[in-house]
Amino acid sequence: MGSLRWRAVLAAFVIVVALIYILPSIPSVRTSFLGKLLPSDEISLGLDLKGGIHLTLGVDLETAMANAVTSAGQDLRAEARDKKIMVLRPKLLGTNQLEFILLKAEQRQELEDLLKKRFGSMGVTSSTEAGNGQLRYVLTATDEHVKYVENLTMDQALKTIRNRIDQFGVAEPDIRKQLGNRIIVQLPGLDDPKRAISIIGRTAHLEFRLVDETADVQAALAGKVPPESELAYLFSKKNAAETQTPIVLKSEVVLTGEYITDANVQFDSYGQAYVGMNFNARGARIFEDVTGANVKKRLAIVLDGKVHSAPVIQDRIAGGRASITGQFTTEEAHDLAVVLRAGSLPAPVTILEERSVGPSLGQESIDKGMFAAFIGGLAVIIFMSIYYRRAGLIASFEIVLDIILILAGLAAFGATLTLPGIAGIILTLGMAVDANVLIYERIREELRRGESVSNAITNGFSRATMTIVDSNLTTIIAAVILYQFGTGPVRGFAVTLTLGILASMFTAIFVSRIFFDAWLERRQPGTQPSI
Repeated sequence: MGSLRWRAVLAAFVIVVALIYILPSIPSVRTSFLGKLLPSDEISLGLDLKGGIHLTLGVDLETAMANAVTSAGQDLRAEARDKKIMVLRPKLLGTNQLEFILLKAEQRQELEDLLKKRFGSMGVTSSTEAGNGQLRYVLTATDEHVKYVENLTMDQALKTIRNRIDQFGVAEPDIRKQLGNRIIVQLPGLDDPKRAISIIGRTAHLEFRLVDETADVQAALAGKVPPESELAYLFSKKNAAETQTPIVLKSEVVLTGEYITDANVQFDSYGQAYVGMNFNARGARIFEDVTGANVKKRLAIVLDGKVHSAPVIQDRIAGGRASITGQFTTEEAHDLAVVLRAGSLPAPVTILEERSVGPSLGQESIDKGMFAAFIGGLAVIIFMSIYYRRAGLIASFEIVLDIILILAGLAAFGATLTLPGIAGIILTLGMAVDANVLIYERIREELRRGESVSNAITNGFSRATMTIVDSNLTTIIAAVILYQFGTGPVRGFAVTLTLGILASMFTAIFVSRIFFDAWLERRQPGTQPSI
């Protein structure tokens, strides 16, 4: 009797906890006084139920590889200069090759020792005489390094996009890599897709460059750009119209956005929004050195190839703080702060596919899915009640309890309910009944063999339990594999299937045994179970 009471208390406790997690998902309860006392977690709906946008993004890995090789060339030149090795500015060939000139052939061994020690990822493809005692080198990235850069680029792009979306405030986004250098993004419940696409696809590559004060802008416009400089345009807004002013910048990038630790929207004395930035320790030191060495010179702030401002450096700037001005609206400044704070994308990202799901279509899917679940559940309940009589009613109660536990699990674990997830719930209803059928048929078999009612129930449960556990565990393993390697809808199916299996095992093995044991304690002698 004591064991039965404690099992009943435990089952009741589980049911109450499940109801506590389900109630916040009911709008009328969530907005009531009771909603303030309940957990804030509620059942999140997927893209196919709530509406939103589905994006397929393509990551430009060739540009990422070219950037990596260019960066290696800059590092090579800096380290060669430190070792007094005379090397002309390396030049990119294609996407994975680097060409440069060694001015003194007698330094060949020193250079090759440096290449072997510090730049093993770049193999020497050729080394030829360039005349005047000079050597021409061509380095090529190894296959292993190319693969490493591609994997790193995809991982960085995935992380950056996720950070941006998290700061944008989209609930339950689904972001994952796919074959073919693609990233799938699902944003349920989004009401401003254009703005989200702008934030997701923005490279946000921030550079600080010195303005070439000696250059003739008009000559640069005619194509005569000084060596190691380039023509750019300073963008500004006046009366909602964007203007472009030509400006010549030095090619060398003195500081990049990779050192940014924080970015936020601020306002000047005229109420104009701008973006304030903080650098990490290394970035602050570089920024202080650059500003200290170039007082009274102009420093251009370049974002994604556009010069937003080019203020004059009045004094050395310490403390690691800078700002980007450009007559932004508050929304534009906020979005820029988001992408800077989340980090720049390692390579350009393009929108390959965009699909929108309207909220009305999502609601229609919910209605049809719930109607299908209701009809399927009702049919199972009617059959079980007719075929197994009172035991069938117990199984029918467990079906309702299974649905409650599944929905509570979705809310408690922050999982997302999708249309395939509803299909998973319907499937688990049949699997839950299957577990009850195994138990009931075992009990019937024991009774036909002449066992007592008590022994028949005990043997029926113990022998059927092993079969139920074995079959359900194999299904759970399949569901875990689906979740690991599937996309959003498939993962939604795997989640509800797993929760449904666990719930059905709990109700069929544990809860139904409570009902049978309670009946055994109260039955009249000689009474047979209604099964």
